Amino acid sequence: MKGENRKTNRVRFDHKHAVNLMGVDGTWRRSCVLLDISATGAKIEVEGTIDVLQAKEFFLLLSSTGLAFRRCELVWIDGSNAGIRFVKAKLGNKKAESSERAQ
Repeated sequence: MKGENRKTNRVRFDHKHAVNLMGVDGTWRRSCVLLDISATGAKIEVEGTIDVLQAKEFFLLLSSTGLAFRRCELVWIDGSNAGIRFVKAKLGNKKAESSERAQ
């Protein structure tokens, strides 16, 4: 069994929590089960093929409507299970964009 490399505490679920993965361009979507989650990442069980997870980034859709989501990147794959890291927004770009709009 792998050693724990986690930097933050995880919340584990006693029941299956269905979520979806979606490509950042919206061209693919996969059903999965959220096994545990933290402030920095999650462990999921993917249904179907996992080849699309090789994309650099994708979204974890936490609600059925897609209104609650996190941008992610793949950390590891073990069979149908995968570890993902949440991608933080780049604040520098947002500040630059808002200053450009103000001019």
